[in-house]
Amino acid sequence: MNRRRWAVGAWLALVLVSGQAWTGSCAAARAADTRVRDLEGRAFDPLAHASAPALVLLFTDPQCPISNAFAPEVQRLQAEFAPRGVEFTLVYADPERTAEEVRRHVHDFGYPFPAVLDPAQELARRAGATLVPEACVFAHGELVYRGRIDDRYVAFGKQRAAPTTRDLHAALTAVLAGARPAEPWPSAIGCSIPPPLPER
Repeated sequence: MNRRRWAVGAWLALVLVSGQAWTGSCAAARAADTRVRDLEGRAFDPLAHASAPALVLLFTDPQCPISNAFAPEVQRLQAEFAPRGVEFTLVYADPERTAEEVRRHVHDFGYPFPAVLDPAQELARRAGATLVPEACVFAHGELVYRGRIDDRYVAFGKQRAAPTTRDLHAALTAVLAGARPAEPWPSAIGCSIPPPLPER
């Protein structure tokens, strides 16, 4: 009987270890297969690597003036929330954007966190992003907020002198407190993400 119990226990341990190895290999395969790239051309999936309590994907573009106007606020948010474990990643989903353009944009606007190229718009589809600037917050792999950074833009070409509601700040505060950001999420105002190039 003891020998039989030992055999069952050994079999279960083997299944567990094999399952963990399979899960790890699948995660590695997903990261390798993704068409999202960092600025050095390496495959990188921010969602697959995220271990923080919250991950902010900020969709942006050098040619969108509204997006560029939010750079100082984004930097303030990163300075406040990064020490509390929140990760920030810039996502450039315009398929025409080059690594050199993005590198220059990151430098010129002083963004202190990673940037990725998403020409096939894999991250945009997973997050449901259609505009820049649009902030998408993931907690434990789940999308919990998608919308504007704050309400300074009332409409395209029309803005307040200062925001009255800091929506992304409120969303991150809620997530770190163990709560879900309130819905409905406020829509972003900005520039449309162009469609991906047709596959050859």
